[in-house]
Order: sequence, then C-alpha cells, then structure tokens
Amino acid sequence: MRVLVFGIIVLSLGLASCSQEIVEPKDYTGRELKYTLYQSSDFDYTGTVTVREYPDKGIELNIQLDWDGSRNSDINFPAHLHFGSYDTPDAPMAFMLAPVNSMTLLSQTRIEQLTDGSNLNFESFQNFDGHVKVHLDSEGPDYNVILVAGNVGSTLNNAEQFDASQMTICSPDF
Repeated sequence: MRVLVFGIIVLSLGLASCSQEIVEPKDYTGRELKYTLYQSSDFDYTGTVTVREYPDKGIELNIQLDWDGSRNSDINFPAHLHFGSYDTPDAPMAFMLAPVNSMTLLSQTRIEQLTDGSNLNFESFQNFDGHVKVHLDSEGPDYNVILVAGNVGSTLNNAEQFDASQMTICSPDF
C-alpha cells in the first residue's frame, strides 16, 4: 500500500512539473565587455568592470573588486565613470556609479544618459573615451585615495601601460 501511495505522489509531481514549465525572462542580450581595474594605492585591491546590454538597449555597468582582506559592512566605496583617460587632469565625471558594497565588493549601475546629456548604449560604450575610479571614501582626505582605476571603452587599458603615479584626482562635483 505504501509503495502504491508513494508511486502516485511521484507520478503526480512529475506530471505537474511537466505541464507548468516556468520560463525566466532574459535580463541581458548576451553581449558584454570586460575591462581591468588596476591597484591604484597602497591598498591591495584590483577589479573588473563588466558592461552588459539589456534587451531595451540600455546597459549595466558592474564593478567587481578583488581583495583578500577583512571586510567592513559599514563602508561603501564611491565609484565614478569619467570622460577621458585615468591620467587626464580634471577629467569630468560622466556618471556617478552605485557605490561598491564593502561586503560583496560589487557595484551594479544601469546607465542610459551621461552628465553631458548624451545617451550611452552598448555600441556607443565601445567608442567611449573614459575611465572608472573607485575611491576609499566619499569625502575628506580618504576621497583622494583611489583604490582602483582603469580605462574603459575605446581608451587603451593594459597592465604594461598603467601607471598609478599618473593618476589624477577627480572632483566630487559633476
């Protein structure tokens, strides 16, 4: 009797799962770009910027930092997308990104329009002349500490040419 009841339950669950297939919508088109963020201070952080395209042609910019130290949940690291290379003096801010969470070391930001009013999609990002910086703090002397930086878009970005001593400090204002 137990075998018969068990068999009926298993068969019922199997039929129910076949008839109610759930299809998850795709969040991204599958197109993505990756850029390296280089250590830019005495703090041993590195990272990656990943740009993904949404089906509606918007983009998401994700920052994932790498660090082996202990993490503090009370701190988030400000992140900015700037026009020009990381060594461009007074490089204007193109977009204030979501801060990097100090526990997950992740930031996710949807970008559509930049501070100069121009639209940014996947194709235009490939030709974008810019860079990303992640700061230690949003104000005070620690704002001047840049944890990681790297060029994105069309601007050359490789380890051999990256020189943290050429880093310029950005203005916290747009």
